Amino acid sequence: MPLTKIANGTIYDPANGVDGEVGDLWIEDGRIIAAPANPALRAAKTIDATGLVVMPGGVDIHCHIAGPATNAARIITPDQRRGEANVLPRTELTRSGTLGSVPSTFATGYKYAGLGYTTAFDAAIAPLGSRHAHLEFADTPCIDKGCFILMGNNQYALEAIEANDPERLRMFIAWLLGATKGYAPKLVNPGGVEVWKQSATARGHGLDDPIPGYAITPRAVIREIVAAANDLGLPHPAHIHCNQLGMPGNWRTTLATMEAVESRRAHFAHIQFHSYGGGEGDEFSMSSRVRDLADYVNAHPNLTVDVGQVMFGDAVAMTGDGAAGYFLHKLYGNRWFNCDVEVEAGCGVTPIEYRRKSVVHALQWAIGLEWYLLVDDPWQVMMSTDHPNGGSFLAYPQIIRLLMDREFRRETFARCPAAVRERCILGDLDREYTLGEIAIITRSGPARALGLKQKGHLGAGADADVTIYTPSENYQEMFELPRLVIKAGETIVEQGEIRATPAGIALHNAPSFDAERLPEVEEWFEKHYSLRFKHYAQT
Repeated sequence: MPLTKIANGTIYDPANGVDGEVGDLWIEDGRIIAAPANPALRAAKTIDATGLVVMPGGVDIHCHIAGPATNAARIITPDQRRGEANVLPRTELTRSGTLGSVPSTFATGYKYAGLGYTTAFDAAIAPLGSRHAHLEFADTPCIDKGCFILMGNNQYALEAIEANDPERLRMFIAWLLGATKGYAPKLVNPGGVEVWKQSATARGHGLDDPIPGYAITPRAVIREIVAAANDLGLPHPAHIHCNQLGMPGNWRTTLATMEAVESRRAHFAHIQFHSYGGGEGDEFSMSSRVRDLADYVNAHPNLTVDVGQVMFGDAVAMTGDGAAGYFLHKLYGNRWFNCDVEVEAGCGVTPIEYRRKSVVHALQWAIGLEWYLLVDDPWQVMMSTDHPNGGSFLAYPQIIRLLMDREFRRETFARCPAAVRERCILGDLDREYTLGEIAIITRSGPARALGLKQKGHLGAGADADVTIYTPSENYQEMFELPRLVIKAGETIVEQGEIRATPAGIALHNAPSFDAERLPEVEEWFEKHYSLRFKHYAQT
């Protein structure tokens, strides 16, 4: 690609200590380069960014955009995709698609790019579903993408943990990531999904309750897989969905899980759903315990979280935690999909609507915002709606406004039921985010937590993924419509119009492992799977 210069932009590049400084960026062959030493050198293309805000491309650390569960969600929500407003017509440049809570593959790529995002990670893919996920990634343009592989209820992993064989566990994790082209291990209700396959009581399965059929507990599963991920030196450590998602009183389990990882690196997903006070099983006693958990995170820099912000309106509960999906189906009476994935995992899918007038839903909304405002270091907290569980990723600009505009947040909070104000401290929080902090929680922080050294910053050697915004006092409008989005040095969006549709790449890891132990996996595999071992790995 020709030498390109972005001139006179107001640059926010937190990873390199740049906070609103006016300067230039130089791009060549899809990468950011240092300014040429020869001042007489002229760029083949110059983008005048005078008065505009320049940031790295956005990075979504936790969403659900591909694979069998996502397809199931599309199938059971046809009502959300009907009507002209939810249809993207085919053009000379773009493919047709549908929106709703779970957009089709091509629409997902176009809409992420339209917000200034250039990278997204699907947070829960069963190993047997990984081939399907990567085929859908190939149909999701404009962004780079990766996936986390479900391991917290994998029966081979459980047996290795029960046998107290950490070498076997490390070998298996390394092999499985390579075989599935995954990026990091994902733990969903560790041990609890295995309970769900045998009993409907799995939703309340605790950290120290035995896993049926094994002489281990979820605490051991978490401790050992987190240790293995750290010992393997993975760029992103274990990605944890704690036990007892959505249950009043679950904050104690969340805190105990944070303590269980000890001093090792770990990421806690959609933390909002795991921060509830109250009596077990009593929805009416639910309250916020974010302060207690945020204090722990503030004192432990080895931990990061993404929020899983709830937004009012349509959503789809889509989770590797089948027990939670079943609970929501029974609670709201909506259609429901469940799948147990052989010896690996499970999932549950059901539509949901978050209502502002509901005390529980409004409290969930407030608890998410408390997380952003109570974690002192923005490098430890990352934006997510757990798309589509808490709402669509298209709500990110509204969340940004809620964080940057205290009065807007107060006005919105005032429209929630009065009982919510008695159960949380959101109304007492005055903090407002800066543009630099927004750049951290939407770009630089997720890239760092993922170990993506080439993303989330604008220093020499970085991928030339750049978003340019027109400043506005209405931050929602500012972030809804970037002036330009540049992917690998190519302009792909201009004022909301798609200009190019690059395929993007799949990001994955293939750690080295002791191949001499692989026959053990093959022998076990042939006894327990419906698929032959030789057909399992992706090439």
